[in-house]
Amino acid sequence: MKKEKEKIVNVASPVSGEDSDDKQRSSFPSVRFSSRNGSSKYDFVKVKVWLGDNADHYYVLSRFLLSRMLTVTKIPNHVAIKIALELKKLLIDNSLLDVSQSDLEANLFKLMERRGYGEEYINRYKMMTRFHHQRVPLVILVCGTACVGKSTIATLLAQRLNLPNVLQTDMVYELLRTSTDAPLASTPVWARDFSSSEELITEFCRECRVVRKGLAGDLKKAMKDGKPIIIEGIHLDPSIYLVDDENKSPSGVHSENKVINPASVDDNATIQVNDIDVGISDASNDASRILSSNEGVSTDQVDAVSNSMASMGLIESISEHKGVSLGEPETDKPTISKAKSGPKPIIVPIVLKMAEFDHKALLEEWITARTFNDKCPDLDNEKLVANLKTIQDYLCSFTSQGLNVVNVSATTFHQTLDWLHGYLLQCIEKGIKENVTQVAAA
Repeated sequence: MKKEKEKIVNVASPVSGEDSDDKQRSSFPSVRFSSRNGSSKYDFVKVKVWLGDNADHYYVLSRFLLSRMLTVTKIPNHVAIKIALELKKLLIDNSLLDVSQSDLEANLFKLMERRGYGEEYINRYKMMTRFHHQRVPLVILVCGTACVGKSTIATLLAQRLNLPNVLQTDMVYELLRTSTDAPLASTPVWARDFSSSEELITEFCRECRVVRKGLAGDLKKAMKDGKPIIIEGIHLDPSIYLVDDENKSPSGVHSENKVINPASVDDNATIQVNDIDVGISDASNDASRILSSNEGVSTDQVDAVSNSMASMGLIESISEHKGVSLGEPETDKPTISKAKSGPKPIIVPIVLKMAEFDHKALLEEWITARTFNDKCPDLDNEKLVANLKTIQDYLCSFTSQGLNVVNVSATTFHQTLDWLHGYLLQCIEKGIKENVTQVAAA
C-alpha cells in the first residue's frame, strides 16, 4: 500500500450529527437505520488505521472503542460519543478509508480542541496510549467493610478507565470455601464471636491470606500479560499488597500518607474527594477464575500486621497469634512483584470509609435485611457492627505505609468518582515515568 504523507483534514467546521445529516445523506444510498441502538450509517463503512513504520498491519476503526478511550481522559461519555462519530464522518466524507495512526490522532485532536478539550485531555490520551502500548501491569485494590460502596466504585471506575477485569473477594471466598480444603468458615468473620479485638483481626488477616492465594493465578496473569485489574471486597489486607518484595518498602505510587476528607479540599484541588452512594450492596454477579498458589508470607508482611495492630492498641497478644494465623516467615516471594524483564507494576490500594454515624445506620439496616440468625444466633446487631468497625479501623491503620483512606458519604457521588478517576490517572502517569527511568538506567 502506498502511504500518503499527510491526511489531516480541515475541521474548521466539523460535521455534527445533529445539523448536517441531510447534507451527508445525498452521498449514501437511501437506507433506513434504526435509531434505537444508537447506530449510524457511518458504522457500515470500514476505515483501516495502519500501524508501524512500514504500515504493514492495521485495525478497523471502532467508534465505540474510540469513545471509551476518550472517556478515560475524563471527557464526558456523551461528548466522547459525539467526537468519535464526528471523526469517522470526517474521514469517510473525505474518502480517507486508509489512514495512518498519526493522521488519525491529528484529526482527532483537532476535533477535541474544537469542543474545548485541549492540551490537558490530549496529553492524557497520549499517556494512556503509552500505558497500553507498554503493557504496564496495573492493580487497583478497593478495600473497606460492608456498605461503603466498594462494588459501586470498582464497577464505575472500570467503566471510566476502560478496564475489563473486576474481581470480587466475596466470590473468591465462596469458591475457595466450597471447592477446596481451605480452612474457611461459612459464617463471615465479622459475624462470629471472638474473645477480643486482636483475635478478630488475627483471624481476619488469616482469611485474607487464603483469599490472596486464590487470587494468585489472576494476579500472575496480570503481571505477565501487562493487563490491568481491579480487586474489591472486604477480604483485602493491605499488608499483603503494600510490601515490595525487592525494596522491602510500600509499593505503588503513593507520594504521601493521607486520609482524604471531602470537607478539607476544594473543587480545583489536586486531592479532591467527596462522596459516594452507598445504598448498593457489595454483592454482584461477576465471577472470578480461581487458581491455587504456594505463596508464602514474608517477614515484612508479618511486621506490617503487627505495626498496624499496635496502632490500634492490639499489640498485647499479637505475638502469641503470629505463629498461629500469620504463619512462619518463608523464603517464597509474593507473586505480585516486579518482573525482572518487564515493566514495574503499578499497585494502587484505596480504603473507603465513611462517617461513623452514617456507616452505623447503613450497617444496621443492611444486617437487618439479611438473614444471619441461623449462623450467628449469639450475636446481636451491636456486636456485629462493632466487629465491622474493628476491621475498618485495622484497614485504615495503614496510612503510615502510604495507603489512601477516602472519607465518603452519600451526598456528592460524582465528585468522589471524578477525584478517584483523576487520582488513578496520576498514578498511571507516575508509574509510566518510573518505568521509563528504569529502562533508561538499565
